Amino acid sequence: MIDCLDDQVFHLHNAQVSYVLAVMPNGQLGQLYYGATLGNLTDADVTYLQTQASKSAGTVKYSTKTGNFNLSDRAQAYPVYGSSDFRQGAIDISCDQTPWYLDFQVTDYTVRDTKPRDLAHPATYAVGNQEAQTLIVTLTDTAHQVQLTENFTIFNGYGAIARQNTVTNLGPQAITVQNMMSAALELPDDDFQMVSLSGAWLKERHVTYHNLTQGTVTVESLKGASSHQQNPFVALMRSQDLDYGEVYASNLIYSGNFVSRVEVNEWHKTRLMTGLNPNYFGWQLAANESFTTPEAVLYYSNAGVNGLMATTHGLAQHHIADRQWAQRPRPIVLNNWEATYFNFDEDKLLALAQQGQQLGVECFVVDDGWFGHRDDDRTSLGDWRVDRRKFPNGMGAFAQKIHDLGLQMGLWFEPEMVSPDAPIYQDHPDWVVRHPYERTAIGRGQYVLDFANPAVVDAIYAQMKPVIAAAKLDYMKWDMNRNITEAYSPYLVAHGRPQTEFFHRYMLGVYHLYDLILSDFPDLLIEGCAGGGGRYDLGMLFYSPQMWPSDDSDAVERLSILTGSALAYPLSAFSNHVSAVPNDQVGRNTPLTMRHSVADFGPLGYELDITQLPAEELAAMQANIAFYKQHRTLLTTGQFRQLKTIDPQENEVAWSVSDATQKELFVGFYRKLAQPNTGVLNYVRLPQVDPHKQYQIDDSEIVSGAVLQHLGLREPYQFNGANADTAQLRGDFQAHLFHLVAVD
Repeated sequence: MIDCLDDQVFHLHNAQVSYVLAVMPNGQLGQLYYGATLGNLTDADVTYLQTQASKSAGTVKYSTKTGNFNLSDRAQAYPVYGSSDFRQGAIDISCDQTPWYLDFQVTDYTVRDTKPRDLAHPATYAVGNQEAQTLIVTLTDTAHQVQLTENFTIFNGYGAIARQNTVTNLGPQAITVQNMMSAALELPDDDFQMVSLSGAWLKERHVTYHNLTQGTVTVESLKGASSHQQNPFVALMRSQDLDYGEVYASNLIYSGNFVSRVEVNEWHKTRLMTGLNPNYFGWQLAANESFTTPEAVLYYSNAGVNGLMATTHGLAQHHIADRQWAQRPRPIVLNNWEATYFNFDEDKLLALAQQGQQLGVECFVVDDGWFGHRDDDRTSLGDWRVDRRKFPNGMGAFAQKIHDLGLQMGLWFEPEMVSPDAPIYQDHPDWVVRHPYERTAIGRGQYVLDFANPAVVDAIYAQMKPVIAAAKLDYMKWDMNRNITEAYSPYLVAHGRPQTEFFHRYMLGVYHLYDLILSDFPDLLIEGCAGGGGRYDLGMLFYSPQMWPSDDSDAVERLSILTGSALAYPLSAFSNHVSAVPNDQVGRNTPLTMRHSVADFGPLGYELDITQLPAEELAAMQANIAFYKQHRTLLTTGQFRQLKTIDPQENEVAWSVSDATQKELFVGFYRKLAQPNTGVLNYVRLPQVDPHKQYQIDDSEIVSGAVLQHLGLREPYQFNGANADTAQLRGDFQAHLFHLVAVD
């Protein structure tokens, strides 16, 4: 997968993608190509790719020794600002407040066939020596005595390159890393529309389009988390076609402050960079110390949106999330939150669990309110002792009753937070994130613990571990409901570290707690959550194979959230709960059929008081759970495709999930609002079916794959005011789940 040609050109390639790097005339590492696979390059190909004999006008020559060579019009693997390139660079280092204009020249390289999974640092991994190869290029700035190591990993079967960089101070003076991106990608034109995933609490990761022109488009977070408002994923699309056209994309395997930036220069060349947000960041390196960036992934597809999703989903499931969860069935969850909120005791929870067990659920999750004296959201965080008023015999005894029902046991934690009345707050006021001034912001009645301090992480885990062990916990919901303000750490002061290191050290502390938990309890399924979807990213996915996508469980809103999320994250990560109506977040009434038809795509759960439901709704839930169990593998890990649009404003949504052989698939069809006098006969095309097979639709009609490909699957007849005798769907919030099976 990696060819090293004359120690000057490096070709990373597989059947999907080629990435060609080369040593430039100034000794730095350049990028010659990224895109559809080029196969095996000939010497003539390499010469052609390297040839650039002319110089762009209005540019500065790099040096007196390199002729017309300049960096302004060269595609660079890791661009540096200020040495004939005036665009934003990938790395900035200073010494004694003097900026250095770095000159990293290639000095060595090696190729590694293994990439082990390391719980201490979220990143891609490979099993064995056949799944991936990594090119490691060492570059040195001799004058400044700084070394840069760039890692490029290519995976067998995926159009993706993972990138990570390490800088080492080889000199005697301390230096400061002020900016260090994880990846940069140069593209030869700007004929793209940029797509980001934007929104807010209750409406996360909506598809947002940005037109590119000369200048810069940036999405970022400074909230100490990847945030509800933006997501590290961005894509550059040649068109909005679902199945055709080139798409380039990037994502960051990281959960804290980030920036993803697309810059177009005066010659319509595009530069995409992603990494740690340089605002409020600075990392001090003493002699022989190193700093390593989070890893980023660059994606390529020439098969449109659905081709991109096949790559992002496959890579996430097999090379980022713990692979054991790609094989193990995700439990059907009953969560008590919207059923009881804080108003519960052991008897009420057992009644819910018993009813759930009768319906067929497999895991009962006790949400917020089981610890301290937590009767509302203004108390007891950081005091992870079981509330004996609610659980007189402790959590272990209650969990045993849940296990005796044949159910798995789940529990909610918010380990990064503390309430002012918690003992840990009283005993260690210096363990709270806040600046040393009188006024300090407070959110949701709680503060953030200083996870940049390893002692804080250890103290929290010392509280959590006995609870996890006593309950023999199967499932954990990890929440995080408050972003960081007035970022300041007394620990950093005590250890002589600058406060600009805080945000990244905090995130490393969060990852360390995940490492501690999963090292001791490797079979524990952790569901990531951050006030809903405030930290829905690949860094979390590394530890949490499924994540709570939003606190908004409304089925209509989930259509837009899943549509955006699925561009970057696999269906298996999208945790779904069927909740009560009117919905608690938007007040909308949607039919149970629609709520089921949306929630069945991905890990299924329920979050409502099932002890108060009428018999017909309980019967419908029981039937859906039985159906879901029968088809769970396909609905959770099958190949997901969009069939109509990714525009969240459109009234109709259709998507599908199919097995690898295209013998079985489900198609979800959704219409948000009814419209008057619509056309009776409408179809949605299914490009993924086998044209040589025959498919039975909902145990009824048999239609050829060729007809389904080119004409399409007939949509349900909508009531149009005159077809009451034949209409299949009527009113707002319509849904139908088609089941197609290939037949002989």
